[in-house]
Amino acid sequence: MNDLKEFIRDIPDFPKKGILFRDITPLLANPSAFAKAVKGMISPFKKENIQKVVAIEARGFILGGAISLALEAGMVPVRKKGKLPYQTFKATYNLEYGEDAVEIHQDAIRKGERVLIVDDLLATGGTASAAVELVEKMGGEIVGIVFLIELTELKGRDKLKGYKVHSLLKY
Repeated sequence: MNDLKEFIRDIPDFPKKGILFRDITPLLANPSAFAKAVKGMISPFKKENIQKVVAIEARGFILGGAISLALEAGMVPVRKKGKLPYQTFKATYNLEYGEDAVEIHQDAIRKGERVLIVDDLLATGGTASAAVELVEKMGGEIVGIVFLIELTELKGRDKLKGYKVHSLLKY
């Protein structure tokens, strides 16, 4: 799968100086690379009877939509605070300076449903751990958490101990 790295564009100093942004839009624009990425992301979970794919805003929605179709599962968005129109549950997580929050609709997951959490990037693990908190609060069974890219030096996987975590590309 490392050949997919040729479709990841490095953007230095974005969104601020000192950050190297991993841009996945070239991968998304190439149908065969996008399909290969989705297949690679779902491969450990194909036989797990996933009922809901929980996709984290915003690039996670793109991957989550494709993954939910491939797994024939429902797709549930997890969004930044204040973006969902119905009754929500909220989970907060720490940022470098301060905190942020994500929300999920209260009726999105039924107790016992088998859930795969999806996002494009695992960095510090804050957003993914907040999504875990939301799914568990609703009684969902987390089968796994999957990312297109993992930035290993940031050790985000440490916040997800006890869960099956799969990253397709590691930097």
